[in-house]
Amino acid sequence: MTDKVQLTATVTDAMVGKRLDQAVAELFPDYSRSRLQGWIKDGALTVDGAVKRPRDKLLGGEEIVISAELEVIDQYKAVEMDLNIVYEDDDILVINKPAGLVVHPAAGHWDDTLLNGLLHYCPDIAQVPRAGIVHRLDMDTTGLMVVAKTIQAQTELVEQLQERTMGREYEAVVNGVMTGGGTVDEPMGRHSRNRQKMAVVGLGKEAVTHYRVLNKFRAHTHIRLKLETGRTHQIRVHMSYINYPLVGDQLYGGRFRLPKGISPNLQGQLKDFQRQALHAKRLEIWHPATGEPMAWEVDLPEDMQKLIDGLSADAEYHEIDL
Repeated sequence: MTDKVQLTATVTDAMVGKRLDQAVAELFPDYSRSRLQGWIKDGALTVDGAVKRPRDKLLGGEEIVISAELEVIDQYKAVEMDLNIVYEDDDILVINKPAGLVVHPAAGHWDDTLLNGLLHYCPDIAQVPRAGIVHRLDMDTTGLMVVAKTIQAQTELVEQLQERTMGREYEAVVNGVMTGGGTVDEPMGRHSRNRQKMAVVGLGKEAVTHYRVLNKFRAHTHIRLKLETGRTHQIRVHMSYINYPLVGDQLYGGRFRLPKGISPNLQGQLKDFQRQALHAKRLEIWHPATGEPMAWEVDLPEDMQKLIDGLSADAEYHEIDL
């Protein structure tokens, strides 16, 4: 299923000598550069009726016509589900994602994902690529996500991600006692032997994670993290790389260990915590339509708060100075 796009614009005098791809990015700001590049290469974008290359220079006064089709998501089922919506307007949704919810359909999860729920809650979002999903959280990571309800909003939010003007802060509980905060600036890519995993690799993409200590316990640390980049599994990989893997991380956590002398209650909590202890706590964006700065924070989920309470009680019992 497709939705037709018919647009016309005239190249201004200020654009004389500019490349076609640069000019159309200014003329049609509602659409991403990659989408416009695709239309140029496919011949769906013409200059005075002719197909041009992205690098071709403009003389001024040309008529740019776009006659294209946008794919509408119809291969996925709309499914009613209880979405925890923190904020909504005509352009965006901000959702507090629970643990266990997959964001996008994949093998084993074709009709029980956030995308399926979005298609039911807001049917028009089917016209937006990826149903407006701008960034993802792992299935077992909780917290804030922004979703674009229009193509224009998605284009703007993706640019904020790329330009690092979108603020994302997380809280996590890691194994080991940190001495203080710091920054992990290590490139990441696909693991050489296990394709299900990511890893720090010399020729990988830039990945930067800042972290600071909130609370120290006997054998664990509660930390706050801020992302500069958004690589897959970035926090989990970076914390494991510096030997402070996240509690409950089945993929990057390494061998499970229990501190000596812990209570049976805390022992059970640690053993039963079967997801990475990671929560997207705070989200900051510039509103894609108004340009106003906006920010949201959500409380830790119950399971993480109980874990932190248990670690705190254990530290107090053993008279550890937090």
